[in-house]
Parts: sequence; structure tokens; C-alpha cells
Amino acid sequence: MDCLFCKLVAREIPADIVFEDDDVIAFRDIAPQAPTHILIIPKRHISTLNDLTEEDCALVGRLQFTAQKIAKEVGIADDGYRVVMNCNEDGGQTVYHIHMHLLGGRGMAWPPG
Repeated sequence: MDCLFCKLVAREIPADIVFEDDDVIAFRDIAPQAPTHILIIPKRHISTLNDLTEEDCALVGRLQFTAQKIAKEVGIADDGYRVVMNCNEDGGQTVYHIHMHLLGGRGMAWPPG
């Protein structure tokens, strides 16, 4: 198993986990880009957004719902937050296991950069 996030799901590497259920796990990013920076991933390996199938629609919705739930729990929902999913190299993806970034705790600029 070479996937960093699969190793995290298997508890082969440590993480600061903030949420977990049967399908999803969320943990604090080790190189945060905002005061709150949490990664939300499916436990099942899917390399990129391009690899999603129609059967994955509910799982991707679960990621989004989890982001909203965590934003409320950590106190950033009312002021605002950003959720981002990157796809492939030009999209900024560095770990090839789909994941959603939940960022908040400061103002966000647009475009992002």
C-alpha cells in the first residue's frame, strides 16, 4: 500500500482525527494553509475526481455534508469557510486519493492564486 491516506485509514501512520464514520475520515492537515485546515477523505481509495463513477455520488455528498458538520463543530460555519477538491497535477493535487480541504478561520481571497 503506497497511498499515504490509505495508510492513515489503516492506522499505519498517525493523524489528528476530528471525525470518523464507516465511510469517511477527517483529520487536521499537517501543513495548514488557514487557522482551520481539515482534510476529509473517503476510506475507500479513489485516486482522482476523474475516477468517480455514478455509484460514488452518495459518497461525495457525504464528504460535503461532513465538511458542513465539522465547520459547525469547530466554529467557522457562521463566518464562512471554503471547501476545495483538487484534481491531478495542474489542479494542485499532490496526494492521489480524493480529498476535500475544509479551510476557515480567516478571510479567503478570490481567485485563490
